[in-house]
Amino acid sequence: MFEKILIANRGEIAVRIIRACREMGIKTVAVYSEADRDCLHTMLADEAICIGPAASGQSYLNMERILSATVATKAEAIHPGFGFLSENARFAELCAKCNIAFIGPSAEIINKMGNKSEARKTMMDAGVPVVPGGKEPVHTVSEALELAKQVGFPVMIKASSGGGGKGMRVSYGVEDFEANFQNAQMESIKGFSDDTMYLERYVEKPRHIEFQIMADKYGNVVHLGERDCSIQRRHQKVLEESPSVAISDELRHQMGETAIRAAKAVGYENAGTIEFLLDKNKNFYFMEMNTRIQVEHPVTELVSGMDLIKEQIRVAAGEHLSVSQADIQIKGHAIECRINAENPSKNFRPCPGLITNVHVPGGNGVRVDTHIYNDYKVPANYDSMLMKLIVHGKDREEAIAKMRSALGELIIQGIDTNLDFQFEILSNPVYQSGDIDTDFIPAYFPEYCK
Repeated sequence: MFEKILIANRGEIAVRIIRACREMGIKTVAVYSEADRDCLHTMLADEAICIGPAASGQSYLNMERILSATVATKAEAIHPGFGFLSENARFAELCAKCNIAFIGPSAEIINKMGNKSEARKTMMDAGVPVVPGGKEPVHTVSEALELAKQVGFPVMIKASSGGGGKGMRVSYGVEDFEANFQNAQMESIKGFSDDTMYLERYVEKPRHIEFQIMADKYGNVVHLGERDCSIQRRHQKVLEESPSVAISDELRHQMGETAIRAAKAVGYENAGTIEFLLDKNKNFYFMEMNTRIQVEHPVTELVSGMDLIKEQIRVAAGEHLSVSQADIQIKGHAIECRINAENPSKNFRPCPGLITNVHVPGGNGVRVDTHIYNDYKVPANYDSMLMKLIVHGKDREEAIAKMRSALGELIIQGIDTNLDFQFEILSNPVYQSGDIDTDFIPAYFPEYCK
C-alpha cells in the first residue's frame, strides 16, 4: 500500500480524497494555487505546496510543477480527482515514466476512451449498442453535413475531446447545421485544443443513465448499479440519484452486464463510468465513458456501501477487487444536489465572493461533501461548485423528503447560490413522480433557460 499520495486537485474532491487516505493511514500532499492558499484541502493534508498562480494553466494543469511536487515530497502516487488532469493521457503517461502511480486507468485506455469518437468506434466493434451515427470523426462543415444527411436530422454535434457539456450542439436541419457545427467546434478548440468532432442521431427526451464500474489489474470488473443523471441544464448535471425508477431489475442486469462488457473490451482498470441514453421505449445506447471518479459518486457509495475512493487506491496499489458482483447489493435510495455559487435568475451567473455564514444540515442519512467554511472567499477562477449535499433513504419518497428537509436547513450567506432552485426541483410534482428526462428543466423551469 502507498505511504503517501499527492492530490492533484482542489476543493471538495481534494478534501474527499484526503479523508479516505486518513482512514487508510496514508499521508497526503495537497497542491494549491495562489488563489487557493486558504482552501480547506491545504489545511487538512499533511503537507501543502503552492504550484503557481490562480490561472489553472499555470497551476492545476501544470504537469511539470505537479510532478516536481510529487518527487520533492516523495509521494508514490497521484490521485487526480475529477476535472483538470484526471482524463489527460499525457499526464498519466508522464506519471508512469516518473515511476509514480496514477490512480486511474493507463494512458492508453484514457486515449482510447477519453476521445469520444474513438470510444464510440471501440464500442461498436465490441458489440455494445450505440446511438446511430458516424463511425469516423469529422473536421469540416462540408463532410459533417454530408454525414448528417446520412444519419438523419435531428443530429447531435459533439466534440471528440469534450466533456461537461462543452462542444455540444443539436441541429434540427440543414439550415441551422453550419452555425451549430462551427460553434461547437470553436468551443472544442478553445476548451480542449481539438477540432475533431463526431455526429450521432439526437435521441429526443431520453434519460441519462450511467453505470459505475470498478476494475482491478487482473481482469476483474464489477458494476455498482446505475445513477439517473437526467436533471440537467445545458448538458451539465444538476441533481443525481440512484437507483433509477425507470429501470426494472431485468433491464438493470442487462445494462450492467453491457457496462462490464464495455470495460473489459478495453482492458479497463480502476474506477470508471459507462454512460447510456435510455429512450422512451427502454432502448439503451452507449454515449461515452468517463475514465475517472465522477462528481456524483457519493450516491453510489450510499446505496452500495462501497467507498469508491478507497477502492480506487487499493486497486492502483495492485490489490484485487474487494468484492465480486454477487456481493453487491443496492439498498435504499440516494439523491445528490450540487450546490453552486451561481444565480439561477441571472442565467446562472457565477457568484464568487466572501461567505459570511455557513450552517450545514445533519441527521440520519445526510452527508455533506464541501470545502467551504465561515469567512471563506470563493475564488472566481474555478468551477462554481461549493458543496454536494447527499441523502439516503429507505426509498425514493423518503429520500426526496429528506433532501427537501436538508435543503431547508442549509444556510450559505454572503453570496448567491442555486439552493432555492434545487428546492424547487425537489418540490416539482413531475420530478416527484419520477417521469423525467433530460428536457425536464427547460420544460418545467423555462424562466431559468432564457
